[in-house]
Amino acid sequence: MTDHDHTRMLHGKVVLVVGASAGIGADAARVFAGHGASVMLVARTEGPLRETADGLTAAGFDAAWAVGDISSGRDVARVVDAAVDRFGRLDGAFNNAGLTQGGRLDEVSEEAFDRILAVNVKGVWLCLREELRVMRQAGTGSIVNVSSIGGLRGSSGMGAYQATKHAVIGLTRTAAHDNGPLGVRVNALAPGPTETPMLEQTRIAIPGGVEARIAATPLRKAGTGAEVGEAAAWLMSDLASHVSGVVLPVDGGFSA
Repeated sequence: MTDHDHTRMLHGKVVLVVGASAGIGADAARVFAGHGASVMLVARTEGPLRETADGLTAAGFDAAWAVGDISSGRDVARVVDAAVDRFGRLDGAFNNAGLTQGGRLDEVSEEAFDRILAVNVKGVWLCLREELRVMRQAGTGSIVNVSSIGGLRGSSGMGAYQATKHAVIGLTRTAAHDNGPLGVRVNALAPGPTETPMLEQTRIAIPGGVEARIAATPLRKAGTGAEVGEAAAWLMSDLASHVSGVVLPVDGGFSA
């Protein structure tokens, strides 16, 4: 929960949280629940996923979980259906699952490139497809995809990752155009360095790179998963009812 829980921006809404076992996804799920949402948590690994969901349930929130690999169309359809079966509808979705990949473009193996595309691009497309299947029928809904400041600019050593995050922005903008007439809003977040297990992987892959970015950030700090979750909660809420197709940086001013 957060200091702003009293606003209850998502009161009564059902939100699917993809990539919810750790990092931004787990923190965002807690934020959404604190704002009044019922949450369906999805990730590939059962142990941490169940632990996150159990923690929410123990705190009195309405939470369920389902294991799924978002690079599998069958899995994505199943977990979206599970959310509707459990809660009766789907009002919001937070598509956050993703992989990182360090190294120059010419150093990335074909297998690694295929895998990061399968999760970060195909996976987001599959999530959009299945979430929109439900939301279009209802005539309402709000989806937030997680891109990155790496989707807004280039830098050395993260080429495959950045390519996928640029693609997420393209998917987001197209989905906003396609589905706005049907009452569904689609937006994206572009987090900067955020204190998560993935950030630790980046610290190892690119020594000094994370610290250099933080030093170049006006707020002089990395973000938190909860801060990203608060931005997503606003985008999914009725307070952002006329906001669609936006890419919102949550980066402490890095991209300013």
